[in-house]
Amino acid sequence: MPLTSLKFRPGINREITSYSNEGGFFDCEKVRFYSPFPEKIGGWVKQSSNTYLGTARALHNWIAIDGSNYMGVGTQLKYYIEEGGSFSDITPIRKTSTNSVTFSGANGSSSVTVTDSSHGAVVDDFVTFAGAVSLGGLITAEVLNQEYQIASITNANSFVIVAKDTSGNTVTANGSDTGNGGSGGDASYQINVGLDTAVGGNGWGAGGFSGVNADLSTFGWGEAADSGTTSTVRVWSHDNFGEDLLINPRDGGIFYWDKTNGTGSRAVALSSLAGASDTPIVAKQVMVSDIDRHFIAFGANTLGTTVQDPLLIRFGSQESLTDFTPTATNTAGDLRLSSGSKFVQAVETKQQILIFTDRSLFSMRFIGPPFTFGLQELSKNITIASSKAAVAVDESVLWMGNENFYAYSGGVAQQIPCTVRDKIFLDFNQTQKDKVVSGVNSQWSEIWWFYPSADSEENNKYVIFNYANKSWYYGTLSRTAWHDRGVRQYPLAAGSQYLYEHENGNDDDGSPMTASVESSQLDIGDGYQFNFIRQLIPDITFEGSTSSTGNPNATFTLQARNGPGSTYDTNSSGQSTRTATTPVEQFTDVVDVRLRGRSFSLKLESTDQGVAWKLGTPRVDMRPDGRR
Repeated sequence: MPLTSLKFRPGINREITSYSNEGGFFDCEKVRFYSPFPEKIGGWVKQSSNTYLGTARALHNWIAIDGSNYMGVGTQLKYYIEEGGSFSDITPIRKTSTNSVTFSGANGSSSVTVTDSSHGAVVDDFVTFAGAVSLGGLITAEVLNQEYQIASITNANSFVIVAKDTSGNTVTANGSDTGNGGSGGDASYQINVGLDTAVGGNGWGAGGFSGVNADLSTFGWGEAADSGTTSTVRVWSHDNFGEDLLINPRDGGIFYWDKTNGTGSRAVALSSLAGASDTPIVAKQVMVSDIDRHFIAFGANTLGTTVQDPLLIRFGSQESLTDFTPTATNTAGDLRLSSGSKFVQAVETKQQILIFTDRSLFSMRFIGPPFTFGLQELSKNITIASSKAAVAVDESVLWMGNENFYAYSGGVAQQIPCTVRDKIFLDFNQTQKDKVVSGVNSQWSEIWWFYPSADSEENNKYVIFNYANKSWYYGTLSRTAWHDRGVRQYPLAAGSQYLYEHENGNDDDGSPMTASVESSQLDIGDGYQFNFIRQLIPDITFEGSTSSTGNPNATFTLQARNGPGSTYDTNSSGQSTRTATTPVEQFTDVVDVRLRGRSFSLKLESTDQGVAWKLGTPRVDMRPDGRR
């Protein structure tokens, strides 16, 4: 009998059973489908050994006039500018106290109580002290006069820090440090930190409809009231105005960083700039429109008030950062979305800005004076998972919804046929959906979505849509933000306190990466007859491998079973399945196997360091072997 070619469709299909998906793939890990065969995805390495504090959920890259290559990094604790692998803290200052801060310590304790009237801080906030004097013992002026993260809040006028030396080592007070001391100090408080994990609340009973929280954020009908400063995960939006930077913690203030002041300077409130006129003081997202150069604040406070309207869009006069007062001679103004209860995300394309509410999609276009911008509702009854779930590719925008994936390319939004929909959404932590983040990997025509699985509170899995060959695949990887290559050589992603260069090498930051792909079951005829397989002709290339042994390998596993309900593990009688596992090296021509069953599947897996592979069209010597 001639050899049988194993030709498979690209992508993974989990919407039907493995037995029904003959000729396709059923499972994968760290694999992509390109041209359109499966291959191991590229590896990643740390961009540098430097770390940042918190979980980064937003990245923004731009080039200054002098060629400086900056990456904005927003976490729930701080905002940084990365340059050359180093992180500069530009987190804005919320409040400054002068000559009014006192300290007190206790013998044998590293806890120091700080007294400052109406400090407005919350646990984990950062504060920098200056001008404090020694408490008389080991709690010296040098120990006190540095940045601290607040350990606990005593009341509205005092809080506790844990004393440390300049190297970060804990310092314990002695008998000379008891009592009050260190009077007359200064304190600079950074803006309140956000949450790293979404928390629930009491909805309607916790506050009024469309109430306003202490940080000017709002909550709508049926939403949970705040715990601390916010009940949702801290997410930043950012955009550059020329070579300078605008940043906004969602439902927080709007801040400006001037490049001419250097990376050692901090961002300041937009409203504090010279000539500021009715600038928004709170927003859900900020953007600078590329075509017409308007600074836009989405979900901003109403003109002349501090009350945030979750559906209000305000824009300044053209080419101005600070002029938001509408007049007959400028282009400042506002618009209000007519559908939905809150703004979620805005995405800029080449011709328009697409705006998502919690249930509708709008188009916002520049139309010129006197109205400046026009709004058009495009679709109703759509959902979007988070404020980072949508991404633009040319003139199309694709996004993850609550239970589906969508695309808009003109006309109305359409659901994208997804062959892994149940696999993703039946293993999804909906309470942490605010953490969903999307990104384009343009080199491979892919859109990645990172999301938290049902048993995780942090992003630990991904799903990919290849928009060139319309295939889907998925895997396990912890990433919280993504930025495509372009200004940087590699796509950059945020992991645990590090930035990683993706598609760089073949490994997991120097460690072996396990990658695998498994086919659905194949059979002969109607599947009633048994098959006997005696040879496998592998078709695999290891081009691009960097294995130190010079002989990269992967493992082919042929798994046979007797019926659709059988597992691939032998049952107690040893009759259910058979498995033949064979390592295949670079120059392997043929593999001898002995395998019998009504159906079988093919699995390819690599676990060694430095291995890259692409699977072609393997062949098997398979022949009928009776009916029992």
